[in-house]
Amino acid sequence: MKVIFLKDLKGKGKKGDIKEVKDGYAQNFLIKNGYATQLSSSSLGKYNRECEEKKELDEKLTKEAQELKTKLEQVELVFTVKTGEGDKVFGSISSKQIKEQLDTLGYKIDKKQIEIDHVISSLGYHDVKIVLYKEIIAKIKVKLQK
Repeated sequence: MKVIFLKDLKGKGKKGDIKEVKDGYAQNFLIKNGYATQLSSSSLGKYNRECEEKKELDEKLTKEAQELKTKLEQVELVFTVKTGEGDKVFGSISSKQIKEQLDTLGYKIDKKQIEIDHVISSLGYHDVKIVLYKEIIAKIKVKLQK
């Protein structure tokens, strides 16, 4: 019997996969527990519509992320920090502080999207990555000054 997986099932199939399985396994486990549905013209049509909607949404989100990336890469965040002897910075700049400053500029970025490769605790310019969507990563400049 051919089935379309509705949920991921480790070792058997992922959501959206169409596979041939034994009739008893399909009826008694997969369909009964909501992991799959039997392949028919209506279920195949529904599956194809869902794939098209998912593809359109993915394209829309990718386009929005690309536009946001171009805007973000022009942004330079400036932090004024206290320094000690030899221009040693007290503390460091965190992703939370970067998020708050981006919020004041009108960008809605989640703290989890901000990737800091190294500790930002020295004067000067630093690059910070912001993961916007899948493979779309914006790099912004963060400047620490006295």
